Amino acid sequence: MRILLVASAFNSLTQRLHAELRERRHTVTVQLAGADEELRAAVRADAPDLVVAPMLRTALPADVWSALPCLIVHPGPPGDRGPSALDWAIHEGAADWGVTVLQADAELDAGPVWAEASCPLPPLAKSDLYRGEVSDAAVRAVLEAVARFASGTYEPQPQHGPGWRAPDHTRPYLRQETRRIDWEREGTEAVVRKLRAADSQPGVLDELLGAEWFLHGGHPERALRGRPGALLATRAGALCRATADGAVWLPELRRRRSPGGPATFKLPAVTALGSALPHLPEAPALHRDDWSDIRYAEDGPVGLLRFSFPGGAMSTDHCRRLLAAYREALERPTSVLVLGGGRDFFSNGIHLNVIEAAADPAAESWANINAIDDLVEAVLTTTDRLTVAALGGNAAAGGVMLALAADEVWCREGVVLNPHYRLMGLYGSEYWTYSLPRRVGGAEARRLTEQALPVGAGAGLRSGLVDRVLPCPPQEFGRQAARLARLSADSPTLLGRTAAKKAAREADERLRPLAEYRAEELAVMRRQFFDPAQPYHALRTAFVRKQPGPGV
Repeated sequence: MRILLVASAFNSLTQRLHAELRERRHTVTVQLAGADEELRAAVRADAPDLVVAPMLRTALPADVWSALPCLIVHPGPPGDRGPSALDWAIHEGAADWGVTVLQADAELDAGPVWAEASCPLPPLAKSDLYRGEVSDAAVRAVLEAVARFASGTYEPQPQHGPGWRAPDHTRPYLRQETRRIDWEREGTEAVVRKLRAADSQPGVLDELLGAEWFLHGGHPERALRGRPGALLATRAGALCRATADGAVWLPELRRRRSPGGPATFKLPAVTALGSALPHLPEAPALHRDDWSDIRYAEDGPVGLLRFSFPGGAMSTDHCRRLLAAYREALERPTSVLVLGGGRDFFSNGIHLNVIEAAADPAAESWANINAIDDLVEAVLTTTDRLTVAALGGNAAAGGVMLALAADEVWCREGVVLNPHYRLMGLYGSEYWTYSLPRRVGGAEARRLTEQALPVGAGAGLRSGLVDRVLPCPPQEFGRQAARLARLSADSPTLLGRTAAKKAAREADERLRPLAEYRAEELAVMRRQFFDPAQPYHALRTAFVRKQPGPGV
């Protein structure tokens, strides 16, 4: 079929459905919602059999949904309506949830149901759940709805009446008055739940050091205590703030936008506060349950280096700290080293928000790309053990190239890869001109980087981007990856593989040193960073501040 995806943004779910529907040989195009006339023109030009809307902030025009079937993906079970469905579920501590695919009609979220799918809601942040359990349920429901539509025999069911087990109700937008934290009275569990329900948007509006900030993300602290509301410590760029019975870690802040002022954006908490932040002790993560964005553990001969940075963005500091942890891991007597293994983003490359906020964005861009290049080089030149990149979540740009530096790439089923830089006006580095063609061939490398389309895990497996796809829920991926790594470590062929890998790296180095790939890539990147005529800075600003940007 010809399917038109209509979305307010080409977000993670839209990208995943784009990949999943193409996998099933549908012809798929994408139209960003906004100007109704542009949407009408896209419908006329594409003549789709079906419109699917994975994520909408505005209603579809009546003349569109009345002329052809338009299926809306709603992140809530049948009968649940309103713009903050998932936020309310997390805010109220729901353990189970669902996704409904319904037909657009005159009343918002009230059309007949084409398919539904249930999912668990473990106690995690909204953005993580949205890309994990909710995304899995949405894909199941959309594929079922599309199959039912294609059959020509299915009649969608109304959301009300004796056949439905769920109540039919509409919940309002979850406002900041309800999200607001009472630091004097609320304990850590309640505070973390509110923070999770607002991650990554809209955040929780709060006051810090005499200014208004949106708090994004939150993790419980097990040991530190203080006067409720007080700032206690820092760790990895995050702030620890006392609650009524404990404390929480706040990884990111976003300043409240002033009337008529420019759009604001999220930054690591310590970076956001800058010189306004008083001196606080740096509290290292000492115990297994302590929150940290980088963590190392061992399972016999397997080293597990896990990292999780908000939004998958890796600043200069993130890259340098991860490189230090990687080098420490290489000192351990392991034969397999797993990078990643978390359930959300693996990496999306350099940190555009931190760069945007820098006094000299070009200089910070240069520092950031060199820091991530140093990390990738360390992985590429590790020849004394097997390295595995374990992607439980999506990866893009330099994050994909970081994964390709490992000997093997393992992905959870449903992961979306964007192995390109073009939409940000960049050539890219991270040794991609060495590692990408080596895996997929020159022609496929050009196609992937020039077409700039999302790649599903299945397509990645066929092309050589991915070596193994693990069909498991998000919560299971880390355990599954660790189990498979242990099997690899116990394999009698491991020693031979490691020796062959070392010989291949030495042969490649003689043919063309890695330093030449890096120098060639960075020569282009330097011009793109420091030449004001290049589109990168305007594209970055538009992306970070969510503004219309120039074309590439």
